[in-house]
Amino acid sequence: MIHMDIDFVVTWVDMDDPKWQEEFAQYSGRKGNTKNGVSKARFRDHGFLRYWFRGIEKFAPWVRTIHFVTSGQKPEWLDESNPKLHLVHHRDFIPEEFLPTYNSVVIERYMYRIPGLSEHFVYFNDDFFITNPITPERFFRGGLPCDIAVFTYNPSWSQWYVRIKNNIRLINQHFSKREVMRQWHDKWFHPSYGSKARWNYLLRYYPRFITLRVPHNAQPYLRSTFEDVWETVGDELTRTSVNRFRALDDYTPELFRIWQICRGQFEPYNTYQDTKMFPLMVKPKQAIRAIRKQSYSLICLNDNVHIRHYDEVMSQISQAFESILPEPSSYEK
Repeated sequence: MIHMDIDFVVTWVDMDDPKWQEEFAQYSGRKGNTKNGVSKARFRDHGFLRYWFRGIEKFAPWVRTIHFVTSGQKPEWLDESNPKLHLVHHRDFIPEEFLPTYNSVVIERYMYRIPGLSEHFVYFNDDFFITNPITPERFFRGGLPCDIAVFTYNPSWSQWYVRIKNNIRLINQHFSKREVMRQWHDKWFHPSYGSKARWNYLLRYYPRFITLRVPHNAQPYLRSTFEDVWETVGDELTRTSVNRFRALDDYTPELFRIWQICRGQFEPYNTYQDTKMFPLMVKPKQAIRAIRKQSYSLICLNDNVHIRHYDEVMSQISQAFESILPEPSSYEK
């Protein structure tokens, strides 16, 4: 087994912060949080962030450093003296000319510049929680990120998938699909993918990349992958970094993930087998049950402004977390 330092990176926003609200209104032109794709559901955490840290300490104590990325905010309960915690301000790694930014994809593309970031790191959104003991090998094997390389047919015209297709356009400019799938054949046709690989077989002779399946997951990366992408398509990334809010010409973090896969810098792993996303608008009971029963290694609680009986659902989720993570972590004062 290769020894490696593994860091976690998580981004967070306190939307109840009056200073943040004032600044947001200044740049968005609105006081509400519904313009430019920014909604309340993207930022509220209901106090669940405590359980994010508790889950890390209890179930992934091997992490070297947690890089907690904000625009200068921090929860009042967070103990910044914890030696494994690194508070990171956007200005610490994003060029000043692009600040402030409310565009998550801009923040994410510059992550590799976080001071002290390990070569091996896992990127979390703050709605992704570890709910079972997990080993470093869930994220990295043989020094490479664990991932699933499968195509999907997605004719969606949603704004998010327009951005995903922007990624694919760049991938097709810089990689030959036939050569990539020939060189890394066993990784593209790994038996662990099961039926999810059906489009790989159907499209194996099609000359160009199409949309890859996008697992909503805690994503392992190599920092050197970001350096490689920036060296190759940095002009495109710089040009779109001016997008203070989400825009149709954005490139998402999937660009870096797919680039990593095309380089063969991954180990095949069906990430769907131990990870589950729960849209709380339609599956709140299933989410609560999964937390209590610790049904998965990782779960995502996908918020939505239209959740029915919102306060009751959030209270029940909090109680479920408390049932498996009752003890304060060393990240709490």
